[in-house]
Amino acid sequence: MPDAIPDHLAQQRGTLDAAAAHRMRRRASVGSLIGTTIEWYEYYIYGATAALVFPHLFFPNHDRLVSLMLSFASFGVAFLIRPIGAAVFGHFGDRIGRKTMLIVTLTMSGLATLLVGVLPSYGSIGIWAPILLVTLRLVQGFGVGGEWGGAALMSLEWGDQTRRGAAGAWPQLGTSIGLILSTSAVMASTALTGSHFLTYGWRIPFLLSGILIVIGLAVRLSIAETPSFEQVKDTGLVAESPIREVLRSYWREVVLIAFLRMSEQMPFYIFTAFIFDYATHTAHVSRTFVLSATLVAAVLDLILLPICAIGSDRIGRRRMYYIGCVVLILMAFPYFWILDSGNPLWIFLAISVSLVPHSLQYGAQASLISEQFPARIRYTGAGLGYQMSSLVAGGPAPLVASALLAIFGTGYAVAGYLVAGGLVAAGALRLMKDRSATTL
Repeated sequence: MPDAIPDHLAQQRGTLDAAAAHRMRRRASVGSLIGTTIEWYEYYIYGATAALVFPHLFFPNHDRLVSLMLSFASFGVAFLIRPIGAAVFGHFGDRIGRKTMLIVTLTMSGLATLLVGVLPSYGSIGIWAPILLVTLRLVQGFGVGGEWGGAALMSLEWGDQTRRGAAGAWPQLGTSIGLILSTSAVMASTALTGSHFLTYGWRIPFLLSGILIVIGLAVRLSIAETPSFEQVKDTGLVAESPIREVLRSYWREVVLIAFLRMSEQMPFYIFTAFIFDYATHTAHVSRTFVLSATLVAAVLDLILLPICAIGSDRIGRRRMYYIGCVVLILMAFPYFWILDSGNPLWIFLAISVSLVPHSLQYGAQASLISEQFPARIRYTGAGLGYQMSSLVAGGPAPLVASALLAIFGTGYAVAGYLVAGGLVAAGALRLMKDRSATTL
């Protein structure tokens, strides 16, 4: 029988193990944050240029609204493939590991973004320009589809289980930071290139993503696999077919999560993509004005989001999410009334506070969704539910909003769409099981 480890050596080993675990926890949080920041930086650049640039360069038409709707359709098409990306990367993330899939998703979507920055326009190669643009958009969407589930779990499964709301906020912060960086990049490019923005200035933010990709890969390569997945492997509980198990036993959770995001994802893309066209053509404010107000909204979102996430650990994630639904419903019609008023100060303030409902809900969302699934199928289940919302919420949002505006000729129709999203999400939340006491 081997000799027992002396008490002082055992204590030292425990101290070292705890210190190493703390370092890895911090590294996992930062890695999930950096990765999602890069992913959403790339995504939001496309959203902004889909409103400002692509209708002119890739989808020219004598009718401005037709060009806009075609451009937003190219924006929305990636959302169709995001659930497929979630299923594929979730399958391998639950069988091979979270870390490997996160490296693949970052590389895939990053390269697609870089290539968008060098695409020739419709005037140069005709119909091949929108075809190549949509193809790259599909690749980008496929990669992003597998990104969120792994990033959220990397932070949550390494994080403090008594403060899961706060731990789950790290990857969610990437949304705000990505929006800040992308908006800043578009504003800087607009200022530097001036009248040449539509010629080549719009390409600069896409090309700058290459620097972020290198940084993100370096950080993610340094992160160890999560304790939850290692335990699944050690106990031989790795799922043979995670997607089949999710659809057989947890389909209800997947559906409810998809509709849960109607009050968060759908308004977000209306407030950060559709609004560029609406504000410049209906409220008659400049592109720089809208970009500046959106930047303020993103900074406010970045400040409020962790506060709301921490608050969700105290008052409950479900209650915090309900509050977000109520705030969205109450602000929808006043928001468009202010935009139609023509008062620049009030318009700036309305756009600046438009993401408050997002802050209230998104901070608690990672833990709220991930808690619904056991570790052996969590990557697949959480990712699939999160990305299925792309089919009903995020993807169609700018396109539906544009269609409502074209049909009814008023932003109040879009406000009604926002109210409906808040009501649907509140109903889905009511039907979801409370698993906040479940350990990950």
